[in-house]
Amino acid sequence: MLFVFFDFCINCVLWLAMSAGLQKKMLYYTCNYLKVYILVIFSCSLCLFDLSSLSIMAELQNLVERLEIAVHHLESMSFKFSGCGTPLANGDDGGLVPYVEAFDALLSGSVAEFVKHSKIIGDDVEKHAVMLSAAFQAERHFLLMACKLQQPLQIEMTVLLKPLSDKIQEIQNFREKNRGSKLFNHLSAVSESVAALGWVAVVPKPGPYVKEMNDAATFYTNRVLKEYKDNDKRHVEWVKSFLTIWTQLQAYIKEYHITGLSWNNSGPDASALSPGAPPLGGSCPPPPPPPGPPPAFADDPPQDETSVARSQLFADLNQGEGITRALRHVPDAQKTHKNPNLRSQSGSVNSPSKSHKSSPTSPNSPQQPRTPMLKLEGKKWRVEYQENVGDLVISETELKHVAYVFKCSSSMLQIQGKINSITIDSCHKLSLVFDNVVGIVEIINSRDVQIQVLNKVPTISVNKTEGCHIYLSEESLDCEIVSAKSSEVNILIPHDDDYKEYPIPEQFKTTWDGSKLVTEASEIVG
Repeated sequence: MLFVFFDFCINCVLWLAMSAGLQKKMLYYTCNYLKVYILVIFSCSLCLFDLSSLSIMAELQNLVERLEIAVHHLESMSFKFSGCGTPLANGDDGGLVPYVEAFDALLSGSVAEFVKHSKIIGDDVEKHAVMLSAAFQAERHFLLMACKLQQPLQIEMTVLLKPLSDKIQEIQNFREKNRGSKLFNHLSAVSESVAALGWVAVVPKPGPYVKEMNDAATFYTNRVLKEYKDNDKRHVEWVKSFLTIWTQLQAYIKEYHITGLSWNNSGPDASALSPGAPPLGGSCPPPPPPPGPPPAFADDPPQDETSVARSQLFADLNQGEGITRALRHVPDAQKTHKNPNLRSQSGSVNSPSKSHKSSPTSPNSPQQPRTPMLKLEGKKWRVEYQENVGDLVISETELKHVAYVFKCSSSMLQIQGKINSITIDSCHKLSLVFDNVVGIVEIINSRDVQIQVLNKVPTISVNKTEGCHIYLSEESLDCEIVSAKSSEVNILIPHDDDYKEYPIPEQFKTTWDGSKLVTEASEIVG
């Protein structure tokens, strides 16, 4: 009976060894338990059997060897479940893939060094640095999931990125809530660059994306250096440690994720990771429902009446054949081609006695007055529907900001500081004065506008505009002015404490020289 029992034990162990569904720890404890059990049974057998029976001892020895081989097989299989290639239900990560280990080195190196220098400065800088460190930890958790899962769909990607995006939003909100801080340039540098952590969703070149975010932060770190380089070296060291983070992150991406984040092609589908399930290999809370779309650098212009009318048109078209029910029969007496008397009448044909309420989207219906607006939304200053206002001022500007001026009339707007770009759309008798623009000033669909630059602007574009006076400063004489479908555009150049006016040509002469068309401005004669 003892041999039968041993044979049963061996078969059980072999069955366990072939089973791939057991957890690593369960396999480990099963192996050790069977080892102890073998020793106990073998010791008891020495007491129960006659040691002189060589045949019995030989069979026992054979059974023990078979059992040891099975246990060894079971132990070797347990190690196949470790590592980052397969998700573990109990959250035990085992060994880490190289790119997670390299990211850990980044955390313990440059990120920790930055937090140390931030604590030396203290105040809001220290709080901001702690938030940035937490954002890097959230990204590490995302990398752990990436090494376990197949690349998810976009909607699943949004869910997985929610904890990281929340950390990024927290850092940016902290800067906005502390605009009066004396360390605002420090906060702005971190806030402008933290979006670089979104490289995990960028393909095929996440490295240049991180560099772009780093360049945006450099504008503010240069301000910090200019303010403190001669009187407080702590801030200089802070800038160095901060920029080192993004430099090393670019090197990390170049080595491990040069064309995009590396996912586990042999892992389970990301949909298996439900929002309510515990995260894989970490203690972070489960991701909540997906957020809205990320903010863009430049929002779309506001929806005007044409968009509403277009929506109504599509709704009417969707009626199909039912749309003809609203048509009425026109008798011959009301047809101009069959009634000559109607052709000589200047007025419109009288409609039948049945009245129809005009549609709210009819172009002839009076437009509702719009609420004037002057506010900052994300990175865009919106100035809309201002009428007869002569003291509009935008003073809190940043390099990333853009200004969109829409349907303003008989008003004056002053923009202080340096911003990215300015767009004037559908304005009438508007005066704009600004200090510096690093991009372009664009005037479209406007009439009788005046533009004055106090310092520098590289390009001014005038399109579909009637009447535009552009006052240039001494610093902006090299400005490029591009005009199309416009008239009465005049450039005023500084001259002896005054301005001298130069009109942009509106009439052109084109000739054929035998191989190509030659176009030149033509002066009006007479």
